[in-house]
Amino acid sequence: MITQKFFNGSKLIPLLSISFTYMCLIVPVVPGSILRFRSGSPSFNIALFADLHFGEDAWTDWGPLQDANSSRLISTVLSYENPDLVVYLGDVITANNIPISNASLYWDQAISPTKAKGIPWATVFGNHDDAPFSWPIDWFSSIGIPPRRCRDDVTSCSGSKEDEECEFRGTQRLELMKKEIENSKLSQSRNGPKNLWPSVSNYYIQITPSSQQDLEPPPVIMNMYFLDSGGGSYPQVISSAQVEWLRQTTQHLNPHFRVPEIVFWHIPSGAYEDVAPLSNHSIQKPCVGSINMEKVAAQQADFGIMSLLEQRPSVKAVFVGHNHGLDWCCPHKTKLWLCFARHSGYGGYGDWPRGARIIQITHQPFSLKSWIRMEDGQLHSEIILSTP
Repeated sequence: MITQKFFNGSKLIPLLSISFTYMCLIVPVVPGSILRFRSGSPSFNIALFADLHFGEDAWTDWGPLQDANSSRLISTVLSYENPDLVVYLGDVITANNIPISNASLYWDQAISPTKAKGIPWATVFGNHDDAPFSWPIDWFSSIGIPPRRCRDDVTSCSGSKEDEECEFRGTQRLELMKKEIENSKLSQSRNGPKNLWPSVSNYYIQITPSSQQDLEPPPVIMNMYFLDSGGGSYPQVISSAQVEWLRQTTQHLNPHFRVPEIVFWHIPSGAYEDVAPLSNHSIQKPCVGSINMEKVAAQQADFGIMSLLEQRPSVKAVFVGHNHGLDWCCPHKTKLWLCFARHSGYGGYGDWPRGARIIQITHQPFSLKSWIRMEDGQLHSEIILSTP
């Protein structure tokens, strides 16, 4: 039974029954999940895997090889870091390259190394995850037609037999999230309120200490918010409805800013352009990182997300992917750090060495740190994002 309450005017009402109206929307508040520090562990570590791009060029020899390389990278980083949580930070798959209707097969492949180690994970969507299938031009040449476009037991794409398997319609966000949640209790992902646009990966996770499990509710060390920044079947934005949902959720969970907060989405906001290192190919202090090889590819518009975060001193950092050639963290206004993850996948553009951003949360005293773990085991770009 959920005992959390939400303050609405002058009374407390049960969490599951509440909703708020915004711009003619009825948006319910959806409960998040709670994760705890391991018993005896001084820290809670998170590994971010961004832009894996499973399923790219799936009809070639190159594509499956890159997927195998990406799986190897995930397993390698997990072995080095042994994190408490994995965050898949968007573009898990390249749906516009996947010529089958069930793109969740590739989604499952990306998650399988984490699942095999019994580590909880959370996902957000990127611009490629539910993009419509794009017909490759080489398919129309005499030597480019792939030997099979449908599943194994389908011999013809004409007629009525298994027509659905040959539509190349991809698998949209709701289907991908539904199958992920149903297939494993380790998934911490959530659909989020249905009336938001984009509507799927908008949710929160709270982290609590292991030593006080008997307290109800347990003390919270960190609130983590996950947002769908669009792309694919949506414009590349965080909508005003999502901003209002986050405003209401943060006010409910952390009205006095006492609990540190971090935020995850895929496509950087325009604020990332404002703080980006000025010199191409180099990173100057106070920014910290190792590659600055392209310009920030920001969302199409900002409908208030950065204004909301700037007003909350409890928000310490935002983490995004999308730009494969950027891995820096830079400060924005009042000690809010804007960070890129490291390009983790062998799919997607760019041939920079692959790695993953690691986040470390410690308790008593509190601190928030981050670094990059490379596939070859090297560490670099360590940074302290927050202290008491």
